Amino acid sequence: MNTIRIRLFVLAVTTALAAIGVTATAQAASAPYCGITWGSLPKAHAATDTDMINDVRAGRHTCYDRLVVDIGGQDTTFGSYDVRYVPVVLSEGQGSPLPVRGDADLQIVLKAPAYDQNGNPTFAPANRDEVVNLAGYSTFRQLRWGGSFEGYTTMALGVRAQLPFRVFTLAGTPNSDDGPRLVIDVAHRW
Repeated sequence: MNTIRIRLFVLAVTTALAAIGVTATAQAASAPYCGITWGSLPKAHAATDTDMINDVRAGRHTCYDRLVVDIGGQDTTFGSYDVRYVPVVLSEGQGSPLPVRGDADLQIVLKAPAYDQNGNPTFAPANRDEVVNLAGYSTFRQLRWGGSFEGYTTMALGVRAQLPFRVFTLAGTPNSDDGPRLVIDVAHRW
């Protein structure tokens, strides 16, 4: 009789441990990647900005790739952007398609020209088809310049897949090299 009780006890403990393991595995599988809960819906904000684009750069992070647009002008903040996944990004002014490498096209439209009040460029990429070198990035594939027209600038960011992204701005000092910045982070995976 003691042998039967021991076997039942071992069976109960084994079943309980298996249940805990399954629960822990299910919880781990449903936890967001790197705690990212951004989603892939459009991110847009409108403000009365009087800024110009000064530079575009990118960086790699553990959980996401980052694109930074440096803004300069009269303001300490910047807040006029529309970033969204689209079937194909169209150039500013002409409306020509801007195909990019990757399985998803992220359209970036800023209410900030890449020229000053006299029409002089404040930012002119050396290569409009490869604005930033993205070789070796986990998520980013290509950044194409879509042009700057009537106070708006468009860029096409080719992404590995339609992944979660976030957009936010950082304040800066007006009329300096440390102006406001627009930041776009795209996760490496869901």
